[in-house]
Parts: sequence; structure tokens; C-alpha cells
Amino acid sequence: MSSMEIDVKSAVAEIESTTDLLERALKLSGLVTTMFQRRGFPLVVVGGSAVEFYTEGGYMSGDIDFCRRSLKAIPPRVMQEVIAELGGKGVSRSWMVCGLCVDLLGLLECETALPMRELETPYGVVKIIPPELALVERILIANYPPSVELASTARKMMVAAVNDSRFDWVEAERLAALPDFGVLAELRALREDVSNG
Repeated sequence: MSSMEIDVKSAVAEIESTTDLLERALKLSGLVTTMFQRRGFPLVVVGGSAVEFYTEGGYMSGDIDFCRRSLKAIPPRVMQEVIAELGGKGVSRSWMVCGLCVDLLGLLECETALPMRELETPYGVVKIIPPELALVERILIANYPPSVELASTARKMMVAAVNDSRFDWVEAERLAALPDFGVLAELRALREDVSNG
């Protein structure tokens, strides 16, 4: 379905009636992406939301995090108009839409040249940060400072990576070794643990 063919009110009603939270988040991500793309602002799913999609709901973030992919800032008026069209409520860059929190975090920071992954939804294509970056970010926040809860999330993302035939381990190690992250030893240890477990 092209972005011009979407009946927004019908789409919102269908998403609100979706009881599976992962499916609801995917559909809403597609609709939000399409709505901003119509206005000339491409978005990408990042953070815990990316992990949620890569782990197919093994980890649930509770919100949908987006960053914009272009240097051009999204005017606050445009944000509010799009969210109003979706029936959302909220202020600034955080809204409730279809029972889910939608956060627009700002400009995408991406330390890799790998392409974004894409997921097809009934309401448009969703772009997601590369899984290699999502994994390295999760390992970093799980270890500095150490957190049992976040370590569980990093492990779930590692399981998804180990089972992903397209996952680029050379690039993941390059990212992990960067001073920005500094978690190469932790990545290798977790990969070995998951692969042997």
C-alpha cells in the first residue's frame, strides 16, 4: 500500500484493535514513518525499539523511539500536526498514539556505514538501525554501569545476532572496539557464552 493510499483514521482504528503489542508497535511504526515521510522527513527506529523488533518481541521496550535521518530539523508545528492527525496526545517530542508511547529523539547518530534494515508493515516500510550497532549499544549500557536487567536485554539481542545470517561480525567488532563504545571484550565474551549455551 503506498503512503498516499492510507486512510489514516481506518489505520489508527485497526492498530488500536491489534492486541499483540509487538504487532501493534510494528504497524504503528510503519504509519508514523509514512506520515513523516509524506512531509519530507525520513525516520529510523533506534534504541530499545530496534532491539524489540530484532528480537521479535523477546524484549519489549514499551515505547517506539525514532530519530530523523536528515540534517533538516522537523519543525514543532509539523510534529504536532502529524501526531494530531494520528489522534495522539502529548507535548514536545513524546506522545501517546494508539496506546503506545512514541518518542522523536532528534538526529540519528550512526557510527556504521552499514545500511539500515527494513521491515515491511501494512502501513509502510520501517527503517531500523543496523543490528550490529543495536547490539554494541546494548552491551555498552548493560556493562557501564553493570545492570542485570540490561544484561538480559543485551543477551537477547546477541541471540538474535547469532541467529541472523546477515549479521556482520567484523563490523560489530569494529564498532565495539571504537573508543566511543570500548566493549570488544564484553561482546566477544557474550557471543561465546550465547554460542556455547
